[in-house]
Amino acid sequence: MRTAIVTDSNSGISQSQGAALGIGVLPMPFIVGEKTYFEDINLTVPQFYQFLKDGADIHTSQPSPESVTQLWDKMLKEYDQVVHIPMSSGLSGSCQSAIVLAQDYEGRVEVVNNQRISVTQRQSVLDALELARRGKSAAQIKDILEADKFNSSIYIMLDTLYYLKKGGRITPAAAALGTLLRLKPVLQIQGEKLDAFAKARTTGQGKTIMINAIRSDIVNRFGGLDAGDSMWIEIAHTQNEEAALALKEELHSQFPLYDIHIDPLSLSVSCHIGPGSLAIACCKKMDYDRV
Repeated sequence: MRTAIVTDSNSGISQSQGAALGIGVLPMPFIVGEKTYFEDINLTVPQFYQFLKDGADIHTSQPSPESVTQLWDKMLKEYDQVVHIPMSSGLSGSCQSAIVLAQDYEGRVEVVNNQRISVTQRQSVLDALELARRGKSAAQIKDILEADKFNSSIYIMLDTLYYLKKGGRITPAAAALGTLLRLKPVLQIQGEKLDAFAKARTTGQGKTIMINAIRSDIVNRFGGLDAGDSMWIEIAHTQNEEAALALKEELHSQFPLYDIHIDPLSLSVSCHIGPGSLAIACCKKMDYDRV
């Protein structure tokens, strides 16, 4: 059976990249004022950050049920089954909505709830593509990816507390104190939610916290530092490419055995944390011959 892979733009995979990979990419909607924009359709990354800079009121939204089923229907004209890999169910209701919609497809659409986003979600898509190429069914791919969901970590250092305060995720008093102390919070995505992890006083200290956290995860959860052939290290950023490239060089010096990939952080996350952030992620490489 031919199995198609579908994801959303939270994976960091653009429409053109999706076309090159042969997958469907559902653009995430953003509401700016009274107008709805769609990521990588009529909303570019520079436009998005210009809206943030101008202080526009931006809200994230779930894809409409019609947009989801239209994409599935399109893929099912060429394929027998669809594997849909949305952003983490802990960060959006779009995963649960897709699970409900898939019930009408009589097993032809499997929705993966593997609680990933951005570069780790992208890796799940690439894994699904390889599993499909190797003949795994949609149901098998779903089970494999969900069993693999905790084999990843993301740590994100923010440049400003302004957007967390604006979104109501921290109190104005906490934001004011953090700004006064020039704190750079480090957040964590490990499983379902975006949680506080640590506080740094400088960018350098924040990078050290993230690097040490990734090192600890690799040592204690993923088989040790000599496991470079079985781990990915990834960098994500929000309008901060120069710093991301410098961080890549730093990580290469500390983890010389590891492949390192850089991508912009999902706009859905960027909306809540603002520009200037840096993230380090790691993913355990999947052993396709053993799953």
